[in-house]
Amino acid sequence: MTTNASLQARRVAAVPRGVATANAVFAKRAEGSELWDAEGNRYIDFGGGIAVLNTGHRHPKVIAAVRDQLDAYTHTAFQIVPYEPYIELCERLNEIAPFKGPAKSILFSTGAEAVENAVKIARAHTGRTNVIAFTGAFHGRTLMTSALTGKVAPYKKKFGPMPAGVWHIPFPVAQHDVTVADSLKALEYLFRADVDPANVAAIIIEPVQGEGGFHPAPTDLLEALRKICDQHGILLIADEVQTGFARTGKMFGIENSGVEPDLITIAKSLAGGFPLSGVVGRAEIMDAPEPGGLGGTYAGSPLACAAALAVLDVIKEEKLIDRANALGDRMKGELTRFAQRNDIVPMAAIRGPGAMIAFDIVKDRVSQEPDADATKRVTQAALAEGLVLLSCGVHANTIRLLMPLTISDALLDEGMAKLERALVAANR
Repeated sequence: MTTNASLQARRVAAVPRGVATANAVFAKRAEGSELWDAEGNRYIDFGGGIAVLNTGHRHPKVIAAVRDQLDAYTHTAFQIVPYEPYIELCERLNEIAPFKGPAKSILFSTGAEAVENAVKIARAHTGRTNVIAFTGAFHGRTLMTSALTGKVAPYKKKFGPMPAGVWHIPFPVAQHDVTVADSLKALEYLFRADVDPANVAAIIIEPVQGEGGFHPAPTDLLEALRKICDQHGILLIADEVQTGFARTGKMFGIENSGVEPDLITIAKSLAGGFPLSGVVGRAEIMDAPEPGGLGGTYAGSPLACAAALAVLDVIKEEKLIDRANALGDRMKGELTRFAQRNDIVPMAAIRGPGAMIAFDIVKDRVSQEPDADATKRVTQAALAEGLVLLSCGVHANTIRLLMPLTISDALLDEGMAKLERALVAANR
């Protein structure tokens, strides 16, 4: 019989350690908000494939759309023989773009690929090279996106010099004693000391930081960045890879602020588990690169395009934007109740828009010093309870909740009960 232990031994022997795995349990099948491992153990999924499964595992509409596409063709390369699902998906993305005026979209495969190409598009449009990002940001693991990512270990460690022309300013987080004023002052200093704003192509920001700890970008920061970009001819890029497609209680996270970006990057939940990403932007900006300058062999796979079209239908038909807000309210209420207990690991800073919810594990409620060890105990105890749970944050002490937005109330309640027991078990 194949066991988790035997698969783990094979994994260690065959797969390099550079790709980390949070849990040593191996998926056998999954449905909706549940999955089963190689030994038949059942888990409620609060990880969602790192925010990929807003519509759940194997949503029937998504699977049906992909099956239909399989019967037609699986690959032609859009650059060689184009196809309608790519065009139709771009048309629909243009309709929901979070800014006024004509939009155009281009499709790729991964979130990092989308960010790379957003930078290329920004450079082509502006004729400039520099890009400004934020501490704590995560934009990918390619060289350019690793440079943009605001964390050294493990994303930059041992990989040598990062690409030039990338600068970071502090991201405002109350728990880290960084204010919006601090961030804007740092940007002003950067313009004075290191890079002329006339040579900056773009500022890129996550509307809610993902790996950085689920910290929402304050609206006043986004408003200030929009003014600064307009003043200096800089493009504002919203990295919506994790925040997109109803997760934050809006179709795109930036919409919570009312600020309009010039470009957005999308991936993860766009295609319900199939590899697909893209850049959506103002039409005149998107047309800046020369023909052939953008693309990719598998970019905009027909199967993934079919899945994404079904995902957009599901979000609308099942009212997942409203569902995200209802789930978030329910989770925050439960987490607030948990935090009042004296027999759990200390919790702090329950936060997040829509269903992009997180909280911190701290050593005590007074100092609120981060406790990465206790956080690891929580995720391990959760797995033992049958709950897939993810941590994140610059201090590795944040628990993030990313269950599918299609989860039933009964499964949500069961999962939250498992989380509560894990918080008690980790208090040692």
